[in-house]
Amino acid sequence: MKSTALIGPQLISTVRFLPYNSISRHSFILPLSVAASRQRSSCLSHASRSSIQDLILSDQIEIAKGCLGEHRRKAIIPTAIKNHPDKGGDPEKFKELAQAYEVLSDPEKREIYDQYGEDALKEGMGGGGGGHDPFDIFQSFFGGNPFGAGGSSRGRRQRRGEDVVHPLKVSLEDLYNGTSKKLSLSRNVLCSKCKGKGSKSGASMKCSGCQGSGMKVSIRQIGPGMIQQMQHPCNDCKGTGETITDKDRCPQCKGDKVVQEKKVLEVIVEKGMQNGQKITFPGEADEAPDTITGDIVFILQQKDHPRFKRKGEDLFLEHTLTLTEALCGFQFIVTHLDGRQLLIKSQPGEVVKPDQFKAINDEGMPIYQRPFMRGKLFIHFTVDFPDSLNPDQCKALEAVLPPRASIQLTDMELDECEETTLHDVNMEEELRRKQAQAQEAYEEDEDMHGGAQRVQCAQQ
Repeated sequence: MKSTALIGPQLISTVRFLPYNSISRHSFILPLSVAASRQRSSCLSHASRSSIQDLILSDQIEIAKGCLGEHRRKAIIPTAIKNHPDKGGDPEKFKELAQAYEVLSDPEKREIYDQYGEDALKEGMGGGGGGHDPFDIFQSFFGGNPFGAGGSSRGRRQRRGEDVVHPLKVSLEDLYNGTSKKLSLSRNVLCSKCKGKGSKSGASMKCSGCQGSGMKVSIRQIGPGMIQQMQHPCNDCKGTGETITDKDRCPQCKGDKVVQEKKVLEVIVEKGMQNGQKITFPGEADEAPDTITGDIVFILQQKDHPRFKRKGEDLFLEHTLTLTEALCGFQFIVTHLDGRQLLIKSQPGEVVKPDQFKAINDEGMPIYQRPFMRGKLFIHFTVDFPDSLNPDQCKALEAVLPPRASIQLTDMELDECEETTLHDVNMEEELRRKQAQAQEAYEEDEDMHGGAQRVQCAQQ
């Protein structure tokens, strides 16, 4: 059976119809004969060629009798896949196929095309014609990437949600021994009833307040001839760009698309972790429609320890010795971070000097992810001297200590010297006093120079 097909005001071709059940689902348009093409050329001598018409004529597409727009659109898909740029096809041909697919998909655009031709679509009738991304057009048909997992990278990218960051306070014992903490958190998850659509029907309308952008711009005058322009989320749609009617709202999420969920996370603090180190739970942050869920991140914050200080893999301990212990020997017990008792003692005859450091190997912090290796434990010694000694104590010490250096001075030399008196001083207080005096002197100097300049300016 043969029939004459008209597309728009021009005569396109003679098309042979086939029974629908005699062809495959992708064979919808037959090859057009050369005679039909010549007939079309003679009929269109007065009008310019349409790229969509040329596309339909040039491709070997079969149209089965009774096929509607759905099947016509499907017929374009195999050719589009073959001409996809990522498959080595022709980019321009792919764009033309996308344009034809868009016109066939939209009844309003198809009607305008039939009545006025492609120029009317380019001029903006029917929602503006060819301003769409051809990759988005085919992606909307397939509901995903029609070209496989390794297909086009030009598809629409989902926005990534923000990460949720929580500080987690831990003790030095926790970082030394390792621990686990269970934390209960509330987060937003997509509504299971409406699957994140917010409505019973799954449909939504463009917000009239922001025209679908989700943002509004407000202008206010801040002075004569001065205005301030501010951008803020739309209050009507809460920044989503769409609205849902009250009757169509999801009864579970009330149109918010998300609901609150409580979740318990177990945070594992491993041995040797550092202050400020992050522990991440991927994809556990707030969910939102069309958004890649962010992460929950815990940042370790080490609390101060009353005795130990940590520097990297090493531990530092302050200990004060009496003068007798520093000279004659000492021993003391230290309770380590894991509860072990360490006996610290000096060697016989060893003298510890003030501000001296000593180290114990393998008693520092465990090394992260190598817990059987440890740093060092450093002990900083200070020596507590007595405030005064009586004459008997001095004689006893002189008997056992090395003799002091004696300087023999004559009476004449002593008479020529000026005798001085030593007194106690707090060096921190002394430094603060010096800084205050220097600041006062600087301010006085500024006042004097400023006054002189003002007098000079007045005289001029």
